[in-house]
Amino acid sequence: MLPSHNRFAYSPITARPDFTWPGGKRLAVYVALCVEHFSYGSGLGLAYSPGLSHPNSYNWGWREYGNRVGGWRLIELFEEYGLPLTVLLNSACYDHCPELIAAHRRRGDEIVAHGRTNSEHPNGMDEATERAAIAEVTARIRKEEGAPPAGWMSPGAHPSARTEDLLAAAGYGYTLDWPIDDQPVWMRTAAGPLLAMPYPHEVNDVPMVVLHDGTATAFADMAIDNLEEMLAQSERQPLVFGITIHTFIVGQPFRIRQFRRVMEALARHRERIWFTTAGGCARHYASLFPAPETFPVQGSQT
Repeated sequence: MLPSHNRFAYSPITARPDFTWPGGKRLAVYVALCVEHFSYGSGLGLAYSPGLSHPNSYNWGWREYGNRVGGWRLIELFEEYGLPLTVLLNSACYDHCPELIAAHRRRGDEIVAHGRTNSEHPNGMDEATERAAIAEVTARIRKEEGAPPAGWMSPGAHPSARTEDLLAAAGYGYTLDWPIDDQPVWMRTAAGPLLAMPYPHEVNDVPMVVLHDGTATAFADMAIDNLEEMLAQSERQPLVFGITIHTFIVGQPFRIRQFRRVMEALARHRERIWFTTAGGCARHYASLFPAPETFPVQGSQT
């Protein structure tokens, strides 16, 4: 056998128990909006002008546009269509752009912990540093929102080998770090079960637009095609469709113009879709399929 993470066993989606989402719906849809802040003059993060040395005001400014403009335009768009957002939040935004986070709070959007800043990744931290970082982020969100976050997404989508153990120990219910399935999956950790929620590896503006040079039109086409196909597939079994966008990527005006086509497609199928958040989806699934007391051994199917 090849080396394994040993957190879950292989399971074909064709061999799962049947169920429905609230309202008898077969397709759950959530949109994850990444609200991020980056340190100036140092650190990691997406690069608009890779290869330039720090400080790089052009690169920092591209990402900061999302907090000053793009994020507000996307709130307006989702208000127009009456759809919720799952906000993947760098906790540094509470100090940097509190007005933007307050606007999401007024909407009732879910806040998912997305680390302190996307200028640092958990993978590379020692255990004590990562545990302290998770505790700091959790405490800040609890203070600002009145309750701790239920879900976690690592900055840069780059968890360490121990992140899931630390999350479960800190009281988290689910993670978005494992884009492995179109249904939730229970994971084994050293501190008890943790739910891996479906997360879009492809219908995500970072890989499609930034890494693969996809156009705004192509990204919208991708999301619409994925929706139509998953609606057809969901007639056979319940599925989760997530879309991930960033304030500084889809929040650009020309991309919002094309993303409106995605919103229109979602609206056309409103009667067939459960519009939710990642946390709402996780809670419903866990109510139907509680965490297992034991997990199959590696190599078995579940």
